Amino acid sequence: MQATPSPPSSTTSGPGHEAEPPAPGPGHPAPDRARPGVPSSQTVTAPRRGGGALVASLLGFTVITIDVSAVNIALPSIRSSLDSGMSGLQWVVDAYTLMFAALMLSAGALADRTGARRAYSWGIALFTLASLACALAPGIGVLVASRVAQGAAAAIVMPASLALIRQAYEDARARARAIALWTVGGSVAMAAGPVLGGLLTDTAGWRAVFLLNLPVGAVVLGLLLRVPRSPRRPAALDLAGQLTAVLALAGLAFAVIEGGHLGWTSGPVLGAAALALVSGCAFRAVEARHSRPMVPPAMLRDRRVTVPLAVGFAVNAAFYGGIFLLGLYYQQLRGMSAVAAGLMFVPMSAVVTATNLVSPRLAERVGRRAVIVTGQVVFTGAMLAMLPLAPHTPLWLVLVLLLPLSVGGALAVPAVTALLMDVVPQDRAGTASGLLNSVRQTGGALAVALFGGLLSGPGGAFSLPGMRVGLLTVAALLLATAALARLLLPRG
Repeated sequence: MQATPSPPSSTTSGPGHEAEPPAPGPGHPAPDRARPGVPSSQTVTAPRRGGGALVASLLGFTVITIDVSAVNIALPSIRSSLDSGMSGLQWVVDAYTLMFAALMLSAGALADRTGARRAYSWGIALFTLASLACALAPGIGVLVASRVAQGAAAAIVMPASLALIRQAYEDARARARAIALWTVGGSVAMAAGPVLGGLLTDTAGWRAVFLLNLPVGAVVLGLLLRVPRSPRRPAALDLAGQLTAVLALAGLAFAVIEGGHLGWTSGPVLGAAALALVSGCAFRAVEARHSRPMVPPAMLRDRRVTVPLAVGFAVNAAFYGGIFLLGLYYQQLRGMSAVAAGLMFVPMSAVVTATNLVSPRLAERVGRRAVIVTGQVVFTGAMLAMLPLAPHTPLWLVLVLLLPLSVGGALAVPAVTALLMDVVPQDRAGTASGLLNSVRQTGGALAVALFGGLLSGPGGAFSLPGMRVGLLTVAALLLATAALARLLLPRG
């Protein structure tokens, strides 16, 4: 059942705090509550408003997510076209993901401060322009810089899209199902992106992967014109905290990416690690003293918040790392074309979609904790199942081994997201969404950095031993977060 939101008001309030209905009077007729059988204007318009916000949020979330997995398949083509090494390819992926992760901390507050719809519009417009710059990039440096802009835009889009849904659905069950559909869009985009990326790369070149975002961005901006204005609340932008967060994540990523190429004891790598450590400590100090921190310390003292954050980190590390690994495995080790490699992800897309739809209903029956832990355990099995992959492993067996990869994250993510949205105050929906997705994207970025360094063998060849070390590392992380969820989350 969908909740009926109050009519929009000219006054503003916190995100998710719907303005009170105006009193009956000139220009504000009273609802038809006294006429049985006649639906009120609120009841009629609520589904349209909720549905419009959901469609707009779903499309934007889908396009920023599909960009990640589609680009992964295009990496070998980018490498040959722009004469880049493995390090450059890692930065093409992580420049996007790191800005995505770091700026989402402030983007959540931006969504609260300006209103989710306005922030969402800004993000989509910037993402579309940055996609054009990526498509026109003459070299790897310009491409990486354009990916930074894309990631910054995606950081604005992500929390604003979820905040739009949070504001449109008051009923917890209707909201959980809307979040599940939103998650389906992201999961399907991540799984189906390689197919689209392969088709575009082989037929029109890797630049077409970015050009595809232009018409989609225009459609989303058109849809947003029909979505009611979002309420706003005064939310301070923590610039010092944001700067230290960006420096910490950038230093950490540089150390992990370049450590595999320059050596772990090289000067630049040690300097980047030191920058990450100092910036991380500075971030904690800034947040503890700020009157309105972008990551409220009280929020992080609630285990119903911190455990979902840890689970989200591990799930994204496994999924992003797995997609990055498989894209290179198919093309570099097995010599498959981009289209053939992309088609290998089709079964994943179907299984992810089905599992995302089942997850919220399963959580209602057995509890979210059970679903989250089960998803983590299945994902661990996926990492271990990929250990035997070799150049001549039968393709049918590869597809079977990848089934747990499709199920694990799709089972856990809807339950984790819905749990977090239910336990935080309504006026902190944008902040909580930004924090969750920042942690998730950080997990994905570090996994790509780890796998990229491990996969690069002598002469740039694909390294099977390195692949297995990475898989075992991520499997251990998944088991650890599954244990945390089992021990610390409430049973219901």
